[in-house]
Amino acid sequence: MPSPASGPHSGNRKVAVAGVALSDCGRVDEATPYALHAQAARRALADSGLDRSVIDGFASAGLGTLAPVEVAEYLGLRPTWVDSTSVGGATWEVMAAHAADAIAAGHAEAVLLVYGSTARADLKARRRTANLSFGARGPLQFEVPYGHTLIAKYAMAARRHMHQYGTTPEQLAQIAVQARANAAANPDALYRDPITVDDVLAGPMIADPFTKLHCCIRSDGGCAVLLVAEDHVPDLAKPPVWVLGSGTAVSHTTMSDWDDFTVSPAAVSGRLAFERAGVRPSEIDLAQIYDAFTYMTLVTLEDLGFCAKGEGGAFVEKGRLLRDGALPVNTDGGGLAACHPGMRGLFLLVEAVRQLRGEAGPDRQVYRPDGTLPRLAVASGTGGWFCSSGTVVLGRD
Repeated sequence: MPSPASGPHSGNRKVAVAGVALSDCGRVDEATPYALHAQAARRALADSGLDRSVIDGFASAGLGTLAPVEVAEYLGLRPTWVDSTSVGGATWEVMAAHAADAIAAGHAEAVLLVYGSTARADLKARRRTANLSFGARGPLQFEVPYGHTLIAKYAMAARRHMHQYGTTPEQLAQIAVQARANAAANPDALYRDPITVDDVLAGPMIADPFTKLHCCIRSDGGCAVLLVAEDHVPDLAKPPVWVLGSGTAVSHTTMSDWDDFTVSPAAVSGRLAFERAGVRPSEIDLAQIYDAFTYMTLVTLEDLGFCAKGEGGAFVEKGRLLRDGALPVNTDGGGLAACHPGMRGLFLLVEAVRQLRGEAGPDRQVYRPDGTLPRLAVASGTGGWFCSSGTVVLGRD
């Protein structure tokens, strides 16, 4: 693994992940989203071993009228550096990139990223509907009247990949099957029972080619990640995981402005992250990839460079994504099986850090072929309907 000093902050302070944590997840009927934020934040701080007084930066999105001001107030924080960037599921990788740059430049010492949502409980209590609307103003006005929903946009992109490269429904189903297999050993996962390719294909059709099991689950939950300057590493309760490099990119809002339905903005954010980290995709030990739908996993694997464009279907076969596969992907079960309360990108960072620390547990810890713990991981979030992407490369000493 390259030295953190050779990454994007060369000549500046190195940046480490000091603490990570989940709130209660899955079915959480009695808590508010604010309470889940607070629970995750307290646990991440305890995981770091630092005092809360060190936190001078805060990043949050998706809750409150004046996010992150309201959430910071609820947590009793008065940050001097804030970020409320909101670009969908990629939000947290983008925020992590911003926070790392701020810490490296000396604008903050410790930045807390925190998220919480009761999407499932709200639906069950009829506080919201199952449909997610982004409104009908601006560019969206040209698509909304025709019923072009969020899932339909992903389905259209998947169909294009199938048409252009011969990707099959069975290959997409393999992603859901392997995600569920990874979730089987995760006590925090909402769904742990095994499924088969036939189970996926036989499910009710949601948006062709996606049946129900091609789509992410709906859950409650929250998580938090604390990033700190290298100066604080001696005070940490656990060995640091370093932020080696990051990249961000945006693509489109209107589908007619998307140049190629088979290429996601991860093609840009991934290239930037790997270049800045000084590593190659072939050196990565595990990947945490946003998976609201199976096609997201497939196309992101291609765009990050783990396989050539059009070869994603063949790549995901033969158990390659399993915990003990050639490239373990979404080792907690991902959004398809473990937890998906909304903007899931922060969960990717939590799982990547836990795996690099060797904390995943005896039944689901990833090991390299030589039996040692993984040293390099990538977390790549996707927002909107492939509208945005953030990729972060992490490594341990």
